[in-house]
Amino acid sequence: MNEIVDPPAGKSASAGPAARRKRTSKRVTMTDIARLAGCSQATVSFVLNKTPGIKLAAETRERVIEAARSLGYAAPSFAHLDGSIAPAPAIDGKIGFIVDQLATSPEAVVAIEGARQASWNAGNIILVAQTLNDPEMEPRTIQALQEQGISALIYMAIFTREVVLPQAIYDLDIPVILLNCYTADHAFPAVVPSEIAGGQHSTRHLIQHGHRRIGTITGEPWMEAAQDRLKGYRRALATADIPFDPALVIEGDWSASAGYDATKKLLALQERPTAIFCQNDRTAIGCYEALKEAGMVIPDDISVIGYDDEEISRHLHPQLTTSVLPHRAMGRWAIEQLDVTHGARPERHPITKLECPLVERHSVAACREHSAAGADHFT
Repeated sequence: MNEIVDPPAGKSASAGPAARRKRTSKRVTMTDIARLAGCSQATVSFVLNKTPGIKLAAETRERVIEAARSLGYAAPSFAHLDGSIAPAPAIDGKIGFIVDQLATSPEAVVAIEGARQASWNAGNIILVAQTLNDPEMEPRTIQALQEQGISALIYMAIFTREVVLPQAIYDLDIPVILLNCYTADHAFPAVVPSEIAGGQHSTRHLIQHGHRRIGTITGEPWMEAAQDRLKGYRRALATADIPFDPALVIEGDWSASAGYDATKKLLALQERPTAIFCQNDRTAIGCYEALKEAGMVIPDDISVIGYDDEEISRHLHPQLTTSVLPHRAMGRWAIEQLDVTHGARPERHPITKLECPLVERHSVAACREHSAAGADHFT
């Protein structure tokens, strides 16, 4: 399988050291641009999307564009504002984007936006449809998109998994890209997050801070993301010669309530963990509440790390160290693959895995027990 790492966005020569430090700390949002530019998020949206009918001062527009560039915001989203030209995909016209769940998932919206950014300069229109994996509605949806004259189709699943596609997709004579899913026959290009590596990086980050007794709160065990993040956790422990303790693994369901209950179980152990790897940010919310209820200070008494880099992670106190789910990069990747697949369909395609970058914030600190042991060693 190919391992492709999504590079940091927007390595602009005009960005100074402070801006570069910001880019490594978290994914850049319109809220970040608004804060730097000294305006509202709505103003940023109007400028970057070139919304018609909105009269803004030229100085304001320039300030927003410069802030976006300096923070490394994805260049395709504002390249059209100043006449610069980004590479356009080979596909022209309309691109279909099918997702099983849209209304309940921010990941789908992020992936769609990544695809929009990548195809914007070519003037492509992305037509989005939700199918809920309904065996009758999904083929009808594909047919409806065909009737709209789509030139390519992106098929996305919210939960990373192997999918069984309807025959209608195999019958298409246009490029098809799979996003966050794959098929057993590898008939189409597919991209998924590198979850094992993500779990390993998260756990290794805690180990590098001296933690050896690391608890983890998983998602539902039938989900590939939960399985793979746990595999990464175990690999990091094994690499550091830290024995695996099943008592430190508590099964959750991705919810804040599960994070709260699981953290209380970890704190009830005779030998408490010095750090907790919450396998998503919502779990970390409950973890924070349980720790604070127990009178523990994060990260002085215990370190916490999350996963997904949801917006809430930046507003917890302290801000949560976490990993980015690369759905925006996956959306861009899907559009970029249209150049490769246009006019050709190999029999088998490898699964591409994109890195889940670690975002360091303030919820992880050096293990006190490790520091004390080191001090005793040198006295």
